[in-house]
Amino acid sequence: MERAKAKARVRHPAWFRDYARLEREAVEINFYNCHDFPGLFQTERRIRALYEMRKPLLGEETVEQRVESRLARQDILTQRPPPMITAVVEEVVMQRPLGDSDVHKEQLEQLLRLARLRNVELQVMPTGRTQHAGMGGSFILLTPKGKPQLGYVEAQSSSRLVTDAEEVRILAARYGSIRAQALTMQESLALIEKMVAEL
Repeated sequence: MERAKAKARVRHPAWFRDYARLEREAVEINFYNCHDFPGLFQTERRIRALYEMRKPLLGEETVEQRVESRLARQDILTQRPPPMITAVVEEVVMQRPLGDSDVHKEQLEQLLRLARLRNVELQVMPTGRTQHAGMGGSFILLTPKGKPQLGYVEAQSSSRLVTDAEEVRILAARYGSIRAQALTMQESLALIEKMVAEL
């Protein structure tokens, strides 16, 4: 009953609604993030800090709605069967203590917990790489059940679903290169553990 109530209260911005609907149906989601962690991985305090620092400022009610909506999306991490989720996140994101150091430490610990789930694969893209296939910015690939894979790109509160087969193929090839250039999952976990220990 509580879950149903929470879903009824979910209010995504208009430009995000199509993606949010498709995400719920996905059997596979692949993230490349260069500015922040995927929303599905963010802690409540991290989400709140992100919305509270928005410019122009968001109203308190809007902040609460957006926090609630993002947290509600995270249900898919534990649904049965859960989608397969892979993510490559830039090392600089791991170093940026948005909110404050406590919020940041909690977020890194959350990443370690999630990366140990059987359906989640997390990799870090080192800042020192001399070759990087992701210089065009963040994007998401998702595969809704029984439907073709599609892409999603977002910048400055605008978004675009990529449904053209050739564009999706290019994004998928790019994602493959990004994963190959990133640290392995084991190396990534070791790096995040080191960062947590140093906080």
